[in-house]
Amino acid sequence: MQKIPLSASVHAEIRDGILLIITDNPPVNVLSADVRRGLMAGFDLLESREDLRAAVLLCEGKSFFAGADMTEFSGEIAMPDLPALITRLSQLSRPVVAAMHGTALGGGFELALAASARVAVPTAGMGLPEVTLGLLPAGGGIAQVTRLAGVEVALDLVLSGRRIGAEEARQSGLIDQIAESDLREAATALAAALPVRAGPKADPDAARKIAEYRRRNAAKLAGRDAPEEILRLVEMAAQEPDRDQGPEAREAFFRLEQGEQSRALRHVFAAERRLKDLPFLPAETQSMPVATVGVVGAGTMGSGIATVLATAGFNVLLCDSLATGLQRGLQAVADNLAGAVRRGKMDEAARAAALSRLSGHAEPEALAGADLVIEAVFERLDVKTALFARLDAICKPQTILASNTSFLDIDVMAAATGRPDRVLGMHFFSPAHVMRLLEVVRGAKTSPEVIRTAVDMGQRMQKITVCVGNCHGFIGNRILLARQTAAMELLLAGASPYDIDRAMTGFGLPMGPFQMADLAGLDVGWDRDGSAGRSMEEVFCEAGRFGMKNGLGYYDYDEKGQGRPSTDAMALIDAFRARHPEKLRDAAPEALLDHLLEPMLEQVDAIIGEGIALRPSDIDVVWVHGFGWPRWKGGPAWHRGYR
Repeated sequence: MQKIPLSASVHAEIRDGILLIITDNPPVNVLSADVRRGLMAGFDLLESREDLRAAVLLCEGKSFFAGADMTEFSGEIAMPDLPALITRLSQLSRPVVAAMHGTALGGGFELALAASARVAVPTAGMGLPEVTLGLLPAGGGIAQVTRLAGVEVALDLVLSGRRIGAEEARQSGLIDQIAESDLREAATALAAALPVRAGPKADPDAARKIAEYRRRNAAKLAGRDAPEEILRLVEMAAQEPDRDQGPEAREAFFRLEQGEQSRALRHVFAAERRLKDLPFLPAETQSMPVATVGVVGAGTMGSGIATVLATAGFNVLLCDSLATGLQRGLQAVADNLAGAVRRGKMDEAARAAALSRLSGHAEPEALAGADLVIEAVFERLDVKTALFARLDAICKPQTILASNTSFLDIDVMAAATGRPDRVLGMHFFSPAHVMRLLEVVRGAKTSPEVIRTAVDMGQRMQKITVCVGNCHGFIGNRILLARQTAAMELLLAGASPYDIDRAMTGFGLPMGPFQMADLAGLDVGWDRDGSAGRSMEEVFCEAGRFGMKNGLGYYDYDEKGQGRPSTDAMALIDAFRARHPEKLRDAAPEALLDHLLEPMLEQVDAIIGEGIALRPSDIDVVWVHGFGWPRWKGGPAWHRGYR
């Protein structure tokens, strides 16, 4: 079959009156300037020849068009630009079928949506992820999704930025067929026999549907620019389906692109991709083989870590000296895996395989053959150093010893062993099988190979892995401690815990300091025998208020875990304040947020100055993924001005 060159990366073939427009722009067929020129030439060819009845858009390699060429964003975009290409496609007098495999994202999916019909292989994925960068689809994708699938699907798909599969796309009307065998054959047959499509119809109920979406998602939408623009364009497309909203979509896109929120979101996106750059590791550093991992401590953290490891394919030896604790831990892993099946995160075969890799043990001697051991025992340095000394005597010489400590000194633990080069921190965030963040803490003597191994394990566990230096609290909890301390000072100065929490949630964090304290448990670290009402935590624990776990903390909780301000808690606070008048100082409500943020940002400066973070942006990744700092506000370092 003769190939007709259209550009360096696009050619055409003619088959029984059907024009096949084929792109080959590895690795993922981005819509570069050359590709756009070739596609436009193909559209011109289709319209210029009477012997051509229809066309099919195809891509070689592993994917359909994966999106726009990001390298063009910082400069002048060559013509034809993507909106011009999409407009041309939508106005062709002859039908065009988009044949999708791999992924069709962003501009690539918008191009497919502008075609007359779409066919995809069963494994194809598609979506419009622009909102995750504070942007919106500028090539007519919002209007096309609304016209093809309706307001509800458009709101879900465009405002979430999520990727959907071929079957969901077919059921919603976004694609016409799934090609069970040969994609090219299916697309060519569809192009040859396309039915006449009726024009789009207006949805008289669009305003109500959008208002209901706003009501259900008020917290998620609050303060965000891109979703507001998307909602406006969805409503326009639903109410005026024949209107060309291209100019307005492009204007909104460029307005958002220049805005602070999109800059912050793009900063976080880039920061996540910089994590793999570890300049302190020699280029030739190799990861050590790890097949079997021991976990000491079968509590909430230990069982969560064991869940993650078993899911990732490691053999897991879960160890706890208390028989009841070990059984609870093993059951917790089983429950975690069952929950993953219910949520569609894994199938039954994967759950059974993960459980088969798990075993329980009462004594650390069972860990003698492990390649790596993670301790998740009580957060006390003397307990952890004693355990490390014992593990050092038990485990084979090449075994890596890791601590899941949230705050404590890795070098002190390493000094308790004869292998300080094989000791490091692996700080999982709770619950470990849900939270994606992992801080890998390098000690003064930790070897490059050990760091490389921990980072590679993090990637295998699908964790967002941040390498950090050794200090009290590392990155995440060091900044958190500064905020919690500031919050307690404000409380003692007369501010309400509920006003303090509202200051943080109003800023965009999912919970405030006292909500977080209740969630963690006020009795964590509480010494019942030595308690004497010297701190607010002691006062609350002595009164039987342990937080969300027993329904009583700074808030009173109902059976659904919903908290409400508590008069009993305020009585305890007022009584404590009366006994400590020397602690009182001014706390104007309007200044609460500044009082909370400033010590956090001071710690950002210190962490950067001390070299605890490799880059300021690593701090932002930790706080976005570990503590819910809004992505669209960039993170603490971004907020401090590290750009």
